[in-house]
Amino acid sequence: MLSVRNLQASYGAAQVLFDVSLDVGAGEVVTLLGRNGMGKTTTIRSIMGLLRPQAGEVRFDGAVVTGLAPYRVAQTGIGLVPEGRQIFPTLSVEENLVATASARSGARRWTLDAVYELFPRLKERRLNLGTQLSGGEQQMLAIGRALMTNPKLLILDEATEGLAPLIRAEIWDCLKRLRGERQSILVIDKNVKALAAFADRHVILEKGRSVWTGTSAELLADKSLMDRYLHV
Repeated sequence: MLSVRNLQASYGAAQVLFDVSLDVGAGEVVTLLGRNGMGKTTTIRSIMGLLRPQAGEVRFDGAVVTGLAPYRVAQTGIGLVPEGRQIFPTLSVEENLVATASARSGARRWTLDAVYELFPRLKERRLNLGTQLSGGEQQMLAIGRALMTNPKLLILDEATEGLAPLIRAEIWDCLKRLRGERQSILVIDKNVKALAAFADRHVILEKGRSVWTGTSAELLADKSLMDRYLHV
């Protein structure tokens, strides 16, 4: 479904990505792992058209989307839960959700009722403004907002960063449920043990290069991988 090949990207004169390749198949959950500053968010920004790659190719559903405007990338069927959530602060919960709604042909119809069933707390807070939500509620809203686009692929950048343990567990349960429904997901997070419990494959980035790809069993079995690439 998603194919990234030999991606290179820079911020001005500072090159961040040197050679990133990864794939996400239909119904698959893939993680992007690595220490801070290794290029994970830059990879997501390059996929979404928020940063124009210098070289390499991004394909989605067989079509080249490299360098397309962000709105056009989103229209192909990619929903983003960005780092920092970036919800609309002066809109209510319900207005945030409705603002991005899209009845994509052939996709499951994520509606307000479906999102509220997934996150009952959002229904309780549906009239609250974005600024009146806790960090965990904002993350639920960011996921719900992305789902309202009825995406073929859901991308989450720092899925549980800064969240309390109970809220973090709710987010993991949500992603496990989506996986059970064959939602394709690409996720960045630092909690390797939680990710390994439900992800199909993992890609490790080191200094802007994809250096390892493998299954959860392979990742957990090789302590040297975590010591070398993931532990601070």
